[in-house]
Amino acid sequence: MVTGTKTAPPFQEWLESESWRAWKSIGLTGLKGSSKAYLLALWRERIRGPFLIIVPRLQDAESLLEDLRFFQKDEKIPSLLFPPWETLPYDKIAPHPEIIQERVKCLFSLLKGQKAAFIAPIRALMQKVLSPGDFEGSTLSLSVGEEVDRDHLVRFLNKNGFTPVRVVEERGDFSIRGAIVDIYAPPYDEPLRLEFDGDRLESIRRFETESQRSLTQSLMGQVILLPARDISGEDSHPHSSTLFDYFKEKGVIFVAEGEEVEREMKAFSHLIQEHYEKALSGGESIPPPESSYLGYEEVTPHLNRFQMVFLQEGPIAPPQCQHLFPADMESNEELQREIKAHLSGLANLSEQSPFSVLLQHLRDWQRREVKVTIVSHTLGQAERLRELLAHYEVESHLEKARTFKEVITSDGRVLTLLIAPLSSGFQNPKEGWVLLTEEEIFGERRRLREGKVKKPSPPISFSELREDNFIVHVEYGVGIYRGLRHLKIGGVSNDYLLLEYLDGDKLYVPVDRLNLIQRYVGGDGRGPRLDKLGGTSWERVKKRVKAAVSAMVKEILDLYAARQVFQGHPFSPPDQFFKEFEATFEYEETSDQFKAIEEVMQDMGNAKPMDRLICGDVGFGKTEVAIRAAYRTVMDGRQVAMLVPTTVLAQQHYQTFRERFKNYPVAIEMLSRFRSPLEQKEVLQRLGDGKVDIVIGTHRLLQKDVAFRDLGLVVIDEEHRFGVSHKERLKQMRKLVDVITLTATPIPRTLQMSISGIRDLSLIQTPPQNRLAIQTFVVRYDDELIREAVTREFQRGGQVFFVHHRVQNIHAMAHHLKRLVPEASLAIAHGQMKEKELEKVMFQFVRKEFNLLVCTSIIESGLDIPAANTIQINHAEQFGLADLYQLRGRVGRGSHQAYAYLLIPGDLVLSRDAMRRLRAIQELSELGSGFRLAVQDLEIRGAGNLLGPSQSGHIAAVGFELYTQLMERAVKELRGEEIIEEVTPEIRFHLPAFIPEDYVEDPGERLNLYRRLSLSRSDEEVETIREELVDRFGRIPEEAEHLLEVIKVKIILTKLSIKKFEETTSQIVLTFDEKTRVPPEKVVAFVHEGEGRHRFTPDAKLVVEGWPDVKKDPFGAARKLLQALA
Repeated sequence: MVTGTKTAPPFQEWLESESWRAWKSIGLTGLKGSSKAYLLALWRERIRGPFLIIVPRLQDAESLLEDLRFFQKDEKIPSLLFPPWETLPYDKIAPHPEIIQERVKCLFSLLKGQKAAFIAPIRALMQKVLSPGDFEGSTLSLSVGEEVDRDHLVRFLNKNGFTPVRVVEERGDFSIRGAIVDIYAPPYDEPLRLEFDGDRLESIRRFETESQRSLTQSLMGQVILLPARDISGEDSHPHSSTLFDYFKEKGVIFVAEGEEVEREMKAFSHLIQEHYEKALSGGESIPPPESSYLGYEEVTPHLNRFQMVFLQEGPIAPPQCQHLFPADMESNEELQREIKAHLSGLANLSEQSPFSVLLQHLRDWQRREVKVTIVSHTLGQAERLRELLAHYEVESHLEKARTFKEVITSDGRVLTLLIAPLSSGFQNPKEGWVLLTEEEIFGERRRLREGKVKKPSPPISFSELREDNFIVHVEYGVGIYRGLRHLKIGGVSNDYLLLEYLDGDKLYVPVDRLNLIQRYVGGDGRGPRLDKLGGTSWERVKKRVKAAVSAMVKEILDLYAARQVFQGHPFSPPDQFFKEFEATFEYEETSDQFKAIEEVMQDMGNAKPMDRLICGDVGFGKTEVAIRAAYRTVMDGRQVAMLVPTTVLAQQHYQTFRERFKNYPVAIEMLSRFRSPLEQKEVLQRLGDGKVDIVIGTHRLLQKDVAFRDLGLVVIDEEHRFGVSHKERLKQMRKLVDVITLTATPIPRTLQMSISGIRDLSLIQTPPQNRLAIQTFVVRYDDELIREAVTREFQRGGQVFFVHHRVQNIHAMAHHLKRLVPEASLAIAHGQMKEKELEKVMFQFVRKEFNLLVCTSIIESGLDIPAANTIQINHAEQFGLADLYQLRGRVGRGSHQAYAYLLIPGDLVLSRDAMRRLRAIQELSELGSGFRLAVQDLEIRGAGNLLGPSQSGHIAAVGFELYTQLMERAVKELRGEEIIEEVTPEIRFHLPAFIPEDYVEDPGERLNLYRRLSLSRSDEEVETIREELVDRFGRIPEEAEHLLEVIKVKIILTKLSIKKFEETTSQIVLTFDEKTRVPPEKVVAFVHEGEGRHRFTPDAKLVVEGWPDVKKDPFGAARKLLQALA
């Protein structure tokens, strides 16, 4: 029992007495909750050098690291994680670059003798590292202003595990472009850009991988490059060491839960030996285990060099301990049990909050003068908690500045709220305080570190335009791109795009007019028909699509207008029970998710019926948004219907809803073919009587016999998968009740812009958690490899998908796999099974009754199975890129590294296209261009789904980009906004204006820059591109400078609607468009002032003779002339 009397804490007294230094091994017992980290934080203040904490598993290390940072007083002493390789012994797969970086960082810190705490799972210590001597020889220091031998630098990078690439995107990459060298090296979080002048290092700066631009204020005077590997390469001398060799003095080593560490050690030793023997029997020549690993017997002698402290949760210390100190902390489990018992036993809502139990304890602690601190993970959660406490008249103080140590040692008895990640709390009776975490009150919460928000990718980027791709020229229609050509016309050299049309007609497009060209992306993956240069068919197609788009936009706007008029039901505002319900959500909301919830809540408070589309990938948290809306609806005494396309999804949502509402008296039912006719009848009866609050079902919910007593909210999941008649029914509903539509198919950004004008849209684009990219391998089919991948997954308690796309022989395949992996419990799922059977299999797989599912691509839609982290796709060459991307997205939901194997037959010669698809999906670390293409393919599908099947054909006819432009235009027209026709001028100067090949080598990159320049609409945009060129490629050559100037002239010409500009050494000729924005009186006055030097011709040309500075500075002269006319 905790009481509040103050004495000097016995543990601190014992520490200060220094008597512990006399014992070779010590046991600390009774360390409940996060108290291990609390005592370690006190202990580390007494230790001078670095110290090591050994834990059984990686997840133990991660939570101890967070806890230690919470209790630590001195922010300057770092705590570092030394992670294990996530690959199996003797694996063909190299460890993840992020893991190597963390390991190398630790070695470097130890080499420098930094005072730091290192937390290592025992496996990480059994994996060997570079010896301290080798490590020191593998570092390189560079300073600005010094002479650097570039060849030596490249040799250093190659020798130390770096990979030469075109664009640096991953740790361990490096790239050389003229005077610029980019390197992504440990220990830096961002890659480095070194700029040389000859051999002199001019500058060092950091840059961002996504934009490839240098970061502001990122200049550095000096850097130290560390190796991109943590163990000797094959070629070098095998002086491998262990982490223990980096601890110079005979310091202290802490071991958390000694018996578990011992068990892990034995298991890992066994695994190493097993994989070694297997690799040997496969006829490979491989180094013996001792070259890369420490065996079980070898660990103990290393440990015996140090003083050992065992940290035990239980009351018993390991037998080798010579001295015992019982810490006697108490856990908060009793409180958690009471809350659980209270929840399951009561039905009355007002008393049923977990708070009533907490309040009794708080009052009891207050009476006994015990200090209480509650820790939340985010500011939002802490503020919600403070409001809830205030509602129950409990005074609390939200502390944002002081540390836990300062709070505990200060006077004052007010309940304190802190914000930090902490795994659990505990009670410290000897010091008279209690530490609680929010999870211990509201239930376990899976914590997600928020991922980076993806910057919306620009409209289909030109760096992905390859030769022989289809393109759309706004004026001439669909052709084929045949590459960049450098031509000399009229004595001036420039770059041109060569396009080929029907019958081999050729069109050369100057690079400054690239804004007229788009990469053709249709909806269905089929190639389009080529147009004829000079023919009329293209104009006819454009006209037809324009009309169709207008009609569709009008229909949406009409429906929108009807809803504006109709009076719906405004829901009563959220109360404190709603806040308690929010607090029991087991994840932390991402910023996007939070915004979507706020938008929905706002809509529900309005009188007009809500119709909101919520868009986000599977696992991004759309369902929770619907659940919050459902809670508010039910609390207002109204009913909720959730419509899903398949019975399996109905089952999954049903489980999710049941789980979320388990502490509330809410009746939730499911209507699908999974239920017998009798059960369905009973559910319908109760629905009509108002005894069912939430019903989840397939299109069965849309049938005539379904009647609600008071329907308040409809949630539709993946609306595009319902048929036309169902959609009509939904359209009627939309006018009367609040509707939320959820979709996992991504929608193109260009479409979001135009749709947000006519429909309420919430986007959830923040991926939860820094998910590790899914490691993807393209491999020849090999039984041994399949077996190994499956057993690797089983060993960490996971599940495996094996995708086999042919139903005819899926049973034979399954039989073969069962022989390969006898320990697997295997199930089969395919689209030709009876719905109930399929249901049952998927349901059992979700519940982990099977661990290997052999299935067709039926798994691609919407199912969320966090334990499945390996997928093997047989005959991967027969799937499209978007399908592969979606299938691959079925794994990697949890916190583990996920693997995808694309299996291709051993003897098959792949077509170039199939190989490209597979390579693209393999580069799918989300930076590869293949990823963007897959996403675009999916987005186009998403667009077709969203706009209806009739529109897909129109998208295919003119290409996606032009389609969205027409749509934006239609929205503006129907809203009565002004539409300005834009002219793209033809421009001729007598100077060459292009980006030389030796300046930007990659043609895709050059093309992308040309495209961005041609789309620029202001001098600022051109200057931004100029800065980027200097930053990424070094000093700008003269021809590229000319190009930037041409674009600036083009911007003014476009604004004035002048369609042609020709400059020779003696005169300038301007050709005006009939809708030019140059006032006629300006032209007349200009000709008049020219005193016979200028003339205006009947075909709308202005000829200007002898304009000043044309020879010396043609671009400046042109700008002055245009400004005189503007």
